[in-house]
Amino acid sequence: DNWAFLYAQRLALKQELPLHVCFCLVPKFLEATIRHYRFMLKGLQEVAEECAELNISFHLLLGYAKDVLPTFVVEHGVGGLVTDFNPLRLPRQWVEDVRERLPEDVPFAQVDAHNIVPCWVASPKQEYSARTIRGKIHAQLPEFLTEFPPLVRHPYPSSSPAEPIAWEACYSSLQVDHTVKEVEWATPGTAAGLAVLKSFIAERLKSFSTHRNDPNKAALSNLSPWLHFGQISTQRAILEVQKHRRKYKESVDAFVEEAVVRRELAENFCYYNENYDSVQGASDWAQTTLKLHAKDKRPYLYNLQELEQGTTHDPLWNAAQLQMVREGKMHGFLRMYWAKKILEWTRSPEEALQFAIYLNDRYELDGRDPNGYVGKLQDGGLGADTLSLCPAGCLWSICGIHDQGWAERAVFGKIRYMNYAGCKRKFDVDQFERRYAPTH
Repeated sequence: DNWAFLYAQRLALKQELPLHVCFCLVPKFLEATIRHYRFMLKGLQEVAEECAELNISFHLLLGYAKDVLPTFVVEHGVGGLVTDFNPLRLPRQWVEDVRERLPEDVPFAQVDAHNIVPCWVASPKQEYSARTIRGKIHAQLPEFLTEFPPLVRHPYPSSSPAEPIAWEACYSSLQVDHTVKEVEWATPGTAAGLAVLKSFIAERLKSFSTHRNDPNKAALSNLSPWLHFGQISTQRAILEVQKHRRKYKESVDAFVEEAVVRRELAENFCYYNENYDSVQGASDWAQTTLKLHAKDKRPYLYNLQELEQGTTHDPLWNAAQLQMVREGKMHGFLRMYWAKKILEWTRSPEEALQFAIYLNDRYELDGRDPNGYVGKLQDGGLGADTLSLCPAGCLWSICGIHDQGWAERAVFGKIRYMNYAGCKRKFDVDQFERRYAPTH
């Protein structure tokens, strides 16, 4: 289920050439910890096994792509290179670095394999909101939301087969924090991700439209870790979920809105706005209102360590933070509350955004993702509705990205406000607090 992979195989078949798959393992990436790397590497082991069955050589190269890939291309006489797309700054730089170092006669193609409508096709500019991108995406779904052609066993074997991968050596090459442990609920790999998709459709889809805002109810897809690491495709999820539209129309429509429109809106923002992770990326109205209220007296002030340990005065906030630390996933509705309180309890909007992104990227299995930076949520009632694969983005919560101005108040200015009493009206807060109470 990967358009870049399928395109590469089509090129190789046309030229009657062997096909190689390379993954360049960097020693560190933003705030990723061993929790993220183990999830990714265990998924890659499954990819390596599947490639072997398909007679496709899989290579795990240790180091940055610019340092290891051009050499590989020359040594293996590679005739063409295909890569996936990621709108974030660092991966885009990796692609640029490789492009500069490739031999001139080796064509290099990029395929947006993880959006349904390719990012640059969906819109040529930064979109203002879901309202402005929705029609553009839906108009193109008939062309792009199609079943995948099959990968076939590759008929042209490589004369230099892939070296066996020393997986343990991969772990020892990493320069990441080992204190953030793996989570138990999420098994890495495509097979496990497809099993979660199957269970979502069988057990949770029916209540998705009505209960996805309730952190105590099992109504979310829980797919975000597998989607983030490319272990299952959003397109596959949508194709499978849509088969049940006649039975669960409202839930299926809500899922498509979140997983396609809102998700690709976040990709659009990160692709066209280089300040996607800073206050400078916010709209003029939001920057103005945050600046006006930057010196307002905060009701509480917490440092990063107090937030990370979940030792604030607010038991609901602490429970949400502890859910993220323990499970690598915070309920989407609470991610909004969580980020907005960080704005309220830190010295400045800049510090709030810095802390929120750090914590999100360090603990969330789907951190370091466009949705984590700007994911826009579907308005509903007091705050917003969301699902686990479209997290409340830090810039949406703190800087009003893809939102509108609300009634002015201290600290927040015109940024949408959320509070404890509002959460109590939404769901059984006590039940959630008991579930994620501090263990000490």
